[in-house]
Amino acid sequence: MLENRDYTLIIDKSGSMATQDQKGGRSRWFAAQESTLALASKCEQFDPDGITIYLFSGKFKRYENVTSSIVGQIFRENDPSGTTDLAGVLKHATDDYLQRKAAGQTKPNGETILVITDGEPDDRKAVMKVIIETSRRIDRDEELAISFIQVGTDPQATRFLKVLDDELQSAGAKFDICDTITMEDMEDLSLSEVLLNAIND
Repeated sequence: MLENRDYTLIIDKSGSMATQDQKGGRSRWFAAQESTLALASKCEQFDPDGITIYLFSGKFKRYENVTSSIVGQIFRENDPSGTTDLAGVLKHATDDYLQRKAAGQTKPNGETILVITDGEPDDRKAVMKVIIETSRRIDRDEELAISFIQVGTDPQATRFLKVLDDELQSAGAKFDICDTITMEDMEDLSLSEVLLNAIND
């Protein structure tokens, strides 16, 4: 299933990602870098083109064809700061998928979008709307998967991510395309292991 599928990684670079509450006193940003490297290395085994990465706070930057060799450089060019405009970056990533699909440029097994975030988005409703509208524009459940992975322990973020996981179909989504993983779910796994489990799922 991992083969013939595209992977997009969306990473929160809002100010709170500098918080040092990860294993060994490391920052959330450092944990995100480590797990991005693990994901890029894994994906290279079956997709030499690399993965698409977005880094977002109030604005976002998109990097295409990212392989493990350039992950370090991307993280050196960016520092955590700003707000959490998740809706804007998610809309760009899902619209990009739908445009490629319409043009016949997507992989046969579809796409997985992984979102690493630590806080509540600036606009909850806008995030829900993007996901619901996207779900109505795909043909089958497994074609597009969006996995939210929470780093840090913000209880409001946890609650919001649970809503995305459990309540979007009742709010009008055509398919349940969202899956969320919180700190509690991770138990003793590192963020890298969680990411790799999410793509194997």
